[in-house]
Amino acid sequence: MVFMGDRATLLETGRFVQHRVDRPFNAMNAAFGGAAAGNNETTDTPEAPDTPEIIKATETAETAGCAATVESTEFTENTGSAGADGNTGAAGATATSGSAESEESEESAESEESAESEARHRRAADAGDTASMSVLGALLLRRGDLDGAEPYLRGATADGDRAAANNLGVLLHQRGYVDDAAGWWRIAAVAGSAAAAHALGRHYRERGDEPGAEYWLRQSAEQGHALGAYALADLLEHRSDVGAERWLRAAAEQGHREAAYRLARMLDRNAGDDPHDAFGRPGLGPGAGERPGASGRSAVRRDDGPVAGPATGRVGEAEQWYRQAAARGHRRAALHLGAILEQRGEPKEAGRWYLISAKAGEARAACALGFLMRDAGDEESAAVWWLRAAQDGDGNAANALGALHAARGEQQTAERWYRAAMDAGDVNGAYNLGLLCAAQDRTPQAEQWYRRAAYAGHREAANALAVLLLQAGDATGAEPWFSKAAEAGSVDAAFNLGILYAGRDEDRAALIWYERAAAAGHTEAALQVGMALLHRGEEQEAERHLRCAAGGGSAEAAFRLAGVLDSRQPPPGPPALGEPMPEKTECEEWYERAAEQGHRRAQVRVGMLAAARGDVDSAARWYREAAESGSRNGAFNLGLLLAREGSEREAALWWSRAANDGHGRAALRLALLAARRGELTEGQRWCARAVELGPAEVAERAARLREALHQELTA
Repeated sequence: MVFMGDRATLLETGRFVQHRVDRPFNAMNAAFGGAAAGNNETTDTPEAPDTPEIIKATETAETAGCAATVESTEFTENTGSAGADGNTGAAGATATSGSAESEESEESAESEESAESEARHRRAADAGDTASMSVLGALLLRRGDLDGAEPYLRGATADGDRAAANNLGVLLHQRGYVDDAAGWWRIAAVAGSAAAAHALGRHYRERGDEPGAEYWLRQSAEQGHALGAYALADLLEHRSDVGAERWLRAAAEQGHREAAYRLARMLDRNAGDDPHDAFGRPGLGPGAGERPGASGRSAVRRDDGPVAGPATGRVGEAEQWYRQAAARGHRRAALHLGAILEQRGEPKEAGRWYLISAKAGEARAACALGFLMRDAGDEESAAVWWLRAAQDGDGNAANALGALHAARGEQQTAERWYRAAMDAGDVNGAYNLGLLCAAQDRTPQAEQWYRRAAYAGHREAANALAVLLLQAGDATGAEPWFSKAAEAGSVDAAFNLGILYAGRDEDRAALIWYERAAAAGHTEAALQVGMALLHRGEEQEAERHLRCAAGGGSAEAAFRLAGVLDSRQPPPGPPALGEPMPEKTECEEWYERAAEQGHRRAQVRVGMLAAARGDVDSAARWYREAAESGSRNGAFNLGLLLAREGSEREAALWWSRAANDGHGRAALRLALLAARRGELTEGQRWCARAVELGPAEVAERAARLREALHQELTA
């Protein structure tokens, strides 16, 4: 029995490999980017670590009879407030700039920032108008003119304007006076500013005061503030609080794209288990033209890969939120949406979202797009996208490029890309280097790379390493690697352990591992389980495993299954004259399936069944195929058929082949044929051969014939 994984081919890597590390960015640009980009932002950038949220005061002046404080509806722009990674930790716990407290639409905001509007507000502010001081202070603050903004904000704050109090906190925070900023945020929050409560809550979280942070973030969230709801959800999720989903949903429903993405991820995780295991990560395999899941394939990190679990309702809801976030420019959401659509069998739509994500800088989407192109037969375009992803540090794409060049026979280029994948932190690179070296019979180097990948937790590398050790005669060193790989979920390793134990006559332990591999769909393992159960007499359970193995393409399993079914039916009698030939039974169909796969015993059996039906032509064809493949029974039966048809000379040729291969009955037939021809010495020689080969009844008949021939010769 051959150990699985000893000659694996170069592999296709999986799609979703690692979290993308976004490049640093200018905090000031991030502070004001949200307002400038609005909801049309197309890139995901991490949240600015120290830029609070600016509130834009209302432009509408209150009447003379109003209270001193100008109340305004708070409006916050969500895009740009949280990055694709959703990082809202201590450093990023303060509110971001780019949000506004206003009743006006985005078009009004643009007109307010015009020179004419600014001049009007400046005249009114200089005349002591509180609302204009607040608006002008916000405009200058957004522009970055802190010195110009501060006196106006302080003046408006002194008159009780809560938006100005919040924005004064923003200004002081930007200057590094964090505690003073928090004081003004508290004043604004107590006055009812949801944005200030959000900023204050994140300030407390940055300081490690989670109870205080939760209190103020909850105040903000309950007032309908999207950023407050998102920050509260982030805090609760950090504590594994089930209430996180509610607030993510609240923020997402208000258009917060990062909340929509994280809500979708949460629904995904709740719908199905994340694909991680104890020793290695799941095997998804590379090979050019192959889909993930075959034996000997490389593992792949899918830390952020989409999971389509059993709860289809929640998965469907997750798709909706991915779609919302993707439509708002979230590149990771576009990546996951593309994966869902591809899994559903919609490659064109999936490719559209992959393209959007890839153009936004998501290397994994570029890699996935490359696989779509490859599957469509366009290897050149696939290589372009893989190259783009690999140059951005995607190890998956580097592995795919390595497999592509290896399939073209460009071994040096393939090795270079596998090394690039390894340098990018993808353990598949080391495994694929091992495969490359093994294919070139560079066994020491293959063992080195397999060992490196195996120590990093690559289960198929552990299996391949164990096979190498076993082939070198080190069964003691191979066994623990087989065990580690099998426990991590390697089906091939489980099967190999079964072989290892069976070789030591530890049948019980062997059967345990065969059963584990068979349960995972391993064809040969199912065959071994079926044979063991047949040996025990458990025919019904054996039949189930044999059907699985035969359905998986095992010719031996199909033959043995046919034998089980054959034993349950009476032997067919010769057809009566004029009756049509009976239809083929299920057992004969399985015999034929095995025969068509080249199984010699099955070919002989199919020939016998055909002969019993009177179908001489079919019988002769199957006997001949078996005989030409080296079956002595096939050669003997073909000889019988030819002799019956009057072709004794050709029959003798096939009987000679069978007798020389150890078939006693064929030797006896040749002895009888020689005796009829008067070739007594030749007949004695074949009689002696038949006595030697047996079986007993043949040996007895041959002995009597030899004695008769001897008497004839000596008479």
